[in-house]
Amino acid sequence: MGGQACVLYGAAEFSRDLDLTVLADAGNLLRLQAALDELQAEVIAVPPFDAAYLERGHAVHFRCRHPDVPGLRVDVMAKMRGVAPFTELWARRTTIVTPEGEPLDLIALPDLVRAKKTQCDKDWPMIRRLVEVSYLQGRNTPTPEQMAFWFRELRTPLLLRELARDCPDDLARFLPEREDVLAAARSGDEAAIAAALYAEEMAERERDREHWRPLRAELEQLRRRARSG
Repeated sequence: MGGQACVLYGAAEFSRDLDLTVLADAGNLLRLQAALDELQAEVIAVPPFDAAYLERGHAVHFRCRHPDVPGLRVDVMAKMRGVAPFTELWARRTTIVTPEGEPLDLIALPDLVRAKKTQCDKDWPMIRRLVEVSYLQGRNTPTPEQMAFWFRELRTPLLLRELARDCPDDLARFLPEREDVLAAARSGDEAAIAAALYAEEMAERERDREHWRPLRAELEQLRRRARSG
């Protein structure tokens, strides 16, 4: 669900970490623990590896000590702001097969984009690249699902202007969902599109800050408890 997924979707991102979203039930967490044990992975920060923290939306951070992956960081989450529950994510996952015949399950592209709408500066250029790749690869023979994804998520003014010009009926259909950005796209004014995209991003960052405020307070309590204990 992180940088490695972005690479596999064709929007290259250099990442030494592995970000996973998992089903946080007892049996699945036991299987995950067995895999982490094989990697000689240890929790490196708060919170501890516990289903209760995963269910509240925290990430649990591990560092691997196995000689094959020395220093690899693995971050595990079960819930993300604005993203569907795991069972839905799993039902619409993307599965690719490596040249060695190994299947890899990726979070679906629209879900990956939603998961990346955070406060982190590096996530927003990646969102733009992910949707650009989808649009440039599929615009000649788009599916209805792709059209909906592009109207909801494209962040490139030139491409939004092109999409609005070429698909006015679809634009009208999606306008209520993204009014400021798509109205600017319909006008064809790239500066106005860029301004609307910036306002949209700032609002999303603020929602993410509000989401994490109580979670960060809980983490700080755990850190203080660990230092005093």
